[in-house]
Amino acid sequence: MSEKKKAHEPLFHVAKRASISRGKSWAIRIIAILIALVFCAVVTMLLTGENPIKVYETMFEGAFGSERKVWNLLQSLAMLLCVSLAVTPAFKMRFWNIGAEGQVLIGGLATTACMICLGGKIPNALLIIIMIIASVLAGAVWALIPAVFKAKFNTNETLFTLMMNYVGIQLVSYFCMYWENPKGSGKIGIINRTTHDGWLPTIGDYDYLLNIIVVLVLTVAMYIYLKYSKHGYEIAVVGESENTARYIGINVKKVILRTMFLSGAVCGIAGLLLVGGTNHTISTTTADGRGFTAIMVSWLAKFNPIYMILTAFLLVFLDAGAGQISMVFGLNESFSDIITGIILFFIIGSEFFINYELKFRHSKKEVK
Repeated sequence: MSEKKKAHEPLFHVAKRASISRGKSWAIRIIAILIALVFCAVVTMLLTGENPIKVYETMFEGAFGSERKVWNLLQSLAMLLCVSLAVTPAFKMRFWNIGAEGQVLIGGLATTACMICLGGKIPNALLIIIMIIASVLAGAVWALIPAVFKAKFNTNETLFTLMMNYVGIQLVSYFCMYWENPKGSGKIGIINRTTHDGWLPTIGDYDYLLNIIVVLVLTVAMYIYLKYSKHGYEIAVVGESENTARYIGINVKKVILRTMFLSGAVCGIAGLLLVGGTNHTISTTTADGRGFTAIMVSWLAKFNPIYMILTAFLLVFLDAGAGQISMVFGLNESFSDIITGIILFFIIGSEFFINYELKFRHSKKEVK
């Protein structure tokens, strides 16, 4: 007697891609965004009854509707990109620096201290030089603390850097009360409002242009540093395998300390630009969550500083557009957050199809 046997295989299985071209990977991301927009249109009609085309036009208006909105968008882009550049070397080394929020605040606090304590007492050019040095060192030292414990005692850097954020927030809160102006307000207020001592210079009539130029220079410098320098090579090797790095003679502890010093220093620059160049004051919300948003920017760009310009722009655009939706259509911010969340979900989900592929079962003849 003959017996029929059928091979039992799943309809499809997931396999990791060996490689994928850059063009194809970006095509997948673009398709994901288009699908997300269609999905958001359906959600908009179901929940609000509004015309989704009008909603998207409003989002665009919120980001590019006037010259002021464009400059605000570019300023927000520059600040988010600056913090993203700061965390990227650490992430590429697989050191999960979740403390950028606190490092930015500490850099801004050092800037504030210089403006309050030295403003009007020394020439403004010298004051700005001292502010730059103080903010860079403050951010770098704040980042070195968890780096030392990681290098010496192998502590969990994720929890350590996260907890450092709360310490930084409380320090800023204390000094906001200490330097409050006027007394009893609990706020520092605009520092050196009349003299502008310590205010970073403006270029022409554009208040934010200096910040944008500084961050653009940092972006190019970070790209060159990570891709072409010896230090960048060591960061990549340590990120791939610490054991391999030690085997080929790389001092892993030294790389950890050096990289976190750099990460904190760039966060300090972000604090300097926010306090000295944008807000001219400080509060516990000066960093505005950028330290956490920067994680997504860096990860989506695969730790490539040039690509991070695009990912940072996308997040800033969605944030500006979402605010405009809430204002124009009278919807609460929860709806705009839903739209933003859906789009980000599809973008992040597209990474799965970039790294993996679905292989379907081939038809097989029955075996007798």
